[in-house]
Amino acid sequence: MALGTSHVTLTTGAVFIPEVWSDDVIAAYKANLVVRDLVNVLSFVGKKGDVVHIPKPTRGAASTKAAETQVTLIAATETETTITINQHWHYARLIEDIVAKQALDSMRRFYTDDAGYALAKRVDTYIHSLASTFRTGSAYSGAFIGTGSTAWDPSANTDAGNAAALTDEGIRRTIQRLDDNDVPGSNRVWVIPPVEKRKLLGISRFTEQSFTGEAGSGNPIRNGLIGQLYGTPVYVSSNVATVAADDASTDQYAVLYMHKDAIVFVEQMAPRMQSQYKLEYLGDLMVADTIFGGANVRPENGQVLVVPAA
Repeated sequence: MALGTSHVTLTTGAVFIPEVWSDDVIAAYKANLVVRDLVNVLSFVGKKGDVVHIPKPTRGAASTKAAETQVTLIAATETETTITINQHWHYARLIEDIVAKQALDSMRRFYTDDAGYALAKRVDTYIHSLASTFRTGSAYSGAFIGTGSTAWDPSANTDAGNAAALTDEGIRRTIQRLDDNDVPGSNRVWVIPPVEKRKLLGISRFTEQSFTGEAGSGNPIRNGLIGQLYGTPVYVSSNVATVAADDASTDQYAVLYMHKDAIVFVEQMAPRMQSQYKLEYLGDLMVADTIFGGANVRPENGQVLVVPAA
């Protein structure tokens, strides 16, 4: 027998299905991630402990085999990199009953999307900070400016810094630095701010058909897409790290050129959404949170170029 028209359905009872909130948050989180998917991600979900030990063996060298002699043995005291899982971030809102009753359904969509975006941005910001020690042990001391040949100096120009936009020569010099370190050519990426995308679109080598061999929808001048720089994918992010000059008022941006193995990101708890009715507030408390850590495990596999913020 067919049902009538006044029964409770998944639509009318949607507010009592908390999994929908969780799914929406996770979807928004994944959609807003940039650099997390460009590094090595180690899942630590469901495991105990706050430190992960990653072996870092030394590469060996081949030896000539002379006739009637023993082979040359290789032995090295291997090292390791430890990753501390100490990042716990959350996003919380309390929605009072009167708001839940009177607000449009779009309110929930905004809050779940905003929660996912907030957690994703925090993860991206954290990974960008790990990249600050590429080629060195302290923040940005191993960085160059966009021309590729001059080291970043936060005290230059009366403490305003010496940042410079990316140039064709700077891009090629940066590629060579990783080549000289025997970093594999595959799985490398560029991560640039929107201001550098604008400037690169003005370099004919990367846009004009005579150089790219592309036409129609594949031409960067027509669609604003910078697909690759000398075979390396380019990702544009508005969340790149800000590098402060010594005057503490002039900011520049950090462009990343790196191999996937440079950074390891450890996720102990993927983003989750929990909700609870709070009688004392007559409202629903919703909290999204995540736990993670990471480390720059191969600083020689990346390079930072400091560019102007405008």
